[in-house]
Amino acid sequence: MGQTLRGLAARLRPAGLQGGRHAGPPAEPLPDGASFTAASYTGPAGTRAYKLYVPANRGDGLRPLVVMLHGCTQSPDDFAAGTRMNALAERHGVFVAYPEQPATANAQRCWNWFKPEDQRRGHGEPDLLAGITRRIMRDHPVDPDRVYIAGLSAGGAAAAIMGAAYPDLYAAVGVHSGLPAGAAHDLPSALAAMRQGSRALPDTPRTDRRPPTIIFHGDRDTVVHPQNGDRVAAQAIAAASGLGTEVQHGEAPGRRAYSRTLHTDPAGRTLCEQWTIHGAGHAWAGGSPAGSYTDPQGPDATMEMMRFFLDHRLSAAAD
Repeated sequence: MGQTLRGLAARLRPAGLQGGRHAGPPAEPLPDGASFTAASYTGPAGTRAYKLYVPANRGDGLRPLVVMLHGCTQSPDDFAAGTRMNALAERHGVFVAYPEQPATANAQRCWNWFKPEDQRRGHGEPDLLAGITRRIMRDHPVDPDRVYIAGLSAGGAAAAIMGAAYPDLYAAVGVHSGLPAGAAHDLPSALAAMRQGSRALPDTPRTDRRPPTIIFHGDRDTVVHPQNGDRVAAQAIAAASGLGTEVQHGEAPGRRAYSRTLHTDPAGRTLCEQWTIHGAGHAWAGGSPAGSYTDPQGPDATMEMMRFFLDHRLSAAAD
């Protein structure tokens, strides 16, 4: 088992981190009136630290919240710098939370998406992440109809789990270079899913609602097989019927080409948006080199995720 754990850690270790953890970028100046502060949450499953970005541009009404789950070996500061999510959140007046996975929970600071006890509502890490989300909703003027969750790699797999386990909490989900909920049940099956992709659609909690999902995956990803992106998409639309499908192709100047597949319901709402980035590996598309695990040449995943999120409200899903 020790050899298997080391193998999983090596495959999940972000590019650019050879020989140790990323030193972390210098803190960028905050806009006047904004804050980026550390806090912690304790619940029945334990304690997790997190950082919260509070925008200066928040007005008087209720604002959206995005929960961001970092990849292995990353930290909240590193992930914030690499994704540039705080800068975009400032533009739109959005709160952003970055829960932190400690080395005491996973030696490589990966979210434990492959453990059964961390895949269930009300248990383990899902309970902690939902607790952080609800704490922020209680303490800040957050719109309960506009709460979202996203992640990269192991964080993307954890975000998929959260969407499946808490469709009543999150209005939409973003999965970047991740795996579908239920893709593994231990370390060996995690390695198999990462290398080969999920051979069958994993079982997930039965629910009448699947949160709308936006997916990004490089077709040259050698850490998490690109087929996993297809499985995340299949899971997102499994409970829907009568969907229309449209495939678009694009390439911005100086950026990688991509294929973008939209799955829309009869009312015209996009339930799943899947981006396949051609020539890209295992890294956040369009990210900043100030953080680890980024591909500045990709389309801007942060901007596209924010656009997708703000197009969806929890109450609208019940209409």
